[in-house]
Amino acid sequence: MSNLIYPCLWFDGQAKEAASFYCSVFNNSSITSENPMVVIFDLEGQKTMALNGGPVFKINPSISFFVNCSSNEEVDTLWQKLSDGGSALMPLDTYPWSPKYGWVKDKFGLTWQLMLGDFPSGMPKIIPSFLFSNNQFGKAKAAIEYYTSIFPNSKINPLQLYAENEVQPVGNVKFGHFELNNKLFAAMDGPGNHEFDFNEGFSLVVDCANQEEIDFYWEKLTMGGQESMCGWLKDQFGVSWQIVPQILGSLMNNPEKANKVMQAFFKMKKFDIQALLDA
Repeated sequence: MSNLIYPCLWFDGQAKEAASFYCSVFNNSSITSENPMVVIFDLEGQKTMALNGGPVFKINPSISFFVNCSSNEEVDTLWQKLSDGGSALMPLDTYPWSPKYGWVKDKFGLTWQLMLGDFPSGMPKIIPSFLFSNNQFGKAKAAIEYYTSIFPNSKINPLQLYAENEVQPVGNVKFGHFELNNKLFAAMDGPGNHEFDFNEGFSLVVDCANQEEIDFYWEKLTMGGQESMCGWLKDQFGVSWQIVPQILGSLMNNPEKANKVMQAFFKMKKFDIQALLDA
C-alpha cells in the first residue's frame, strides 16, 4: 500500500478564494487542480484539498496547521497575513516551548500554530496537528498508537508526556510527532471545556489504488466509529476521514463522466470503484 494521506478543508463556497489566499501567504505554493466542488493546492509540499461542502460544517481549532518557522521575521510576516480578518487564540509571545509562538485563526476559520525553532533538516514546514479535548481528552496517545497500527511506513517519534505533579494526568501527551505512511502529524491533549470537537470541517483523505485498499481502511477506521456517505467516516476518536479511490479526481474532471459519477457516489457510503467506472 502506498496511500497518500492529506487534509481536506470544508468551505461554504469559498474553496477557491481560500486556496488562493493560502497560496499567497506561503512560498512554494500553488493550486494544482480544480473543479466546481474541489480545489487541490500545495502548500510548501503539503497537498491540501479545499471542498465546497456548503454551510453544514465549519473548520474549528480541533485540528490546526503547525508551521515551523526559521526566523523572527518569518513568524511576524505569517502572523500579520494570517491574522488579517481573523483573531488570536494564543497571542504571539515567548513561551516555555519556544522563543516565539502564536496560535491564530484566519478569516476562513482555519487555525495555525506558528513557532520559531531549530528544526531537524528535512522536517516538513506545515504539519496537521490534533488537539484531543472534551470527551477525547487524554486519548492522544491511544489515537497515535491506533493510527500507526493501521497505516504502513508509520512510526511514533518520542512523545513528550506529562509526569507526576504536572498540570495534566500522568501519561497525557504534551506534544508528540508521529508518521502515517511517511507523512508527519502532531498531537496533544488539551484540558478544559472547549466549544469545539473534531468534525468534518477538517478531515483526512486517504487515496486508495484499488477496492482492496478501500475495504481495508474502511473496516479499520470505522471500528468503534461510524459510517457516513460518499466515502466519509468517523473513527472511534471522532476524527473524520475520506477513503477515496485515486481515480476519483480524473473521473470528476471528465466532463462526460463527472455528473454520472457524482450521482453514483452520492448513493454510496463506502466507495465502489467498479460502480463508479460503470456510471
